[in-house]
Amino acid sequence: MFSNENEEEKYQDFADLLESSFAGVEELKRGDIRQAEILEIHKNEIVVDVGVKHDGIIPQQDIERMDPELYKSLRVGDVVPVYVLNPSDQEGNLIVSLNLGLQGQDWARASELLESGEVVEAEVIGYNRGGLLVRFGRLEGFVPASHVVELKQGLKGPERREEMESFIGRVLALKVVEVNRSRRRLILSEREAQREWHVRQKRRLLETLKVGDIVTGRVTGIRDFGVFVDIGGADGLIHVSELAWHRVPHPSDVVQVGDEVQVYVLELDHEQERIALSLRRTLPDPWDVVEETYHIGQVVEGTVSNVVDFGAFVVLPDGIEGLLHVTEMADGTLTEPYSYLKRGDKVTVQIVRIERERKRIGFSQRGLDLPHPAARPGEGAEAEAAEAQPEDEGEPPAGTGDEGPEEAVSPSPVDNEEVAGGEADASAPATEPPSEEAAEPGIEEEPNAPQAS
Repeated sequence: MFSNENEEEKYQDFADLLESSFAGVEELKRGDIRQAEILEIHKNEIVVDVGVKHDGIIPQQDIERMDPELYKSLRVGDVVPVYVLNPSDQEGNLIVSLNLGLQGQDWARASELLESGEVVEAEVIGYNRGGLLVRFGRLEGFVPASHVVELKQGLKGPERREEMESFIGRVLALKVVEVNRSRRRLILSEREAQREWHVRQKRRLLETLKVGDIVTGRVTGIRDFGVFVDIGGADGLIHVSELAWHRVPHPSDVVQVGDEVQVYVLELDHEQERIALSLRRTLPDPWDVVEETYHIGQVVEGTVSNVVDFGAFVVLPDGIEGLLHVTEMADGTLTEPYSYLKRGDKVTVQIVRIERERKRIGFSQRGLDLPHPAARPGEGAEAEAAEAQPEDEGEPPAGTGDEGPEEAVSPSPVDNEEVAGGEADASAPATEPPSEEAAEPGIEEEPNAPQAS
């Protein structure tokens, strides 16, 4: 009798101890995700310890949805995340899901990536009319078509489907831009990832580059004010004044998109995160040896780089640029240069002045055996037609009085003083570029954004 009472007391003490061990444990509810230890593995179920009174059961249906490789890798003692499907079924069992538990981890990771802005890689597994579908862990994410960098825009019908299919199997670098677990919505962007990558690359380059470094880059864009060059994942700017030692009318006269160039690091602006580059400083300055290359009286050929009221600027093959004043053109009788020369013309000139220190060189054509300057195209025909018409009564006969172009433009006294003899400053500053880049459009809503599975 004493023995039975003693046994009952021991059993009660054990029950009380077991009950107390679970005291304060939060009651489970559907949707909770807990870490669980695998106790038993069977074909039709997996038993896990969730840390409550009852062991959890991963049912056969969940095992069948499981990746076969994952199932084979499971071992007793492994700790895995599980999702509470039913805290207590009709038989009082705690039913949990390993698949949804793992998906919960993926949702948590997506939220972390949204906060950090970190770039992640994902494989394209399909598409719909709104964009591409990608595999994000055990979730299905969506990349809007407008946020796929290499996807051709404006295609329709079979061409669009063919273009979409070409992305299946490719791995894209993406940035998470929206996470909505309740709607099972996971949106990613390749365009934003690329922008983020470029920002980080520029910061890295700003830390590693030094003024005076010479690096290799590729021309990615041309604007009126200069050229953008990719120097390793980030763009730097070559201002138009730094493209060559001579005056450059337009950057496209020097480089084209896609050209590989050697550039000099001119300035690093850490605050504005800008990199200024120079192309001309990687080239020898022709003015350093101008007196060894040229001499007064030498006849040379050059290309007209610009035409102004008082003359034309001429660039020699090595980049030296000087002025051919209107009074030094042809036989010296011209009153304006526009009917005689235009940008891009090849001209023969004689060197009449060299000033190395001021980087000025003057040209002349007077005394050279050159054809008389012709009028602009069409002007000669108009003149002949006018001569063929009968003269009106009361009008003075043709050829009388002072002849010359109507409202002839002559250089101002200041111009004559500055450029007489063919000298000009070939290093005049060009227009400064805008201070800020145009804003990129933001994330736009795409049709048929899928629900993440």
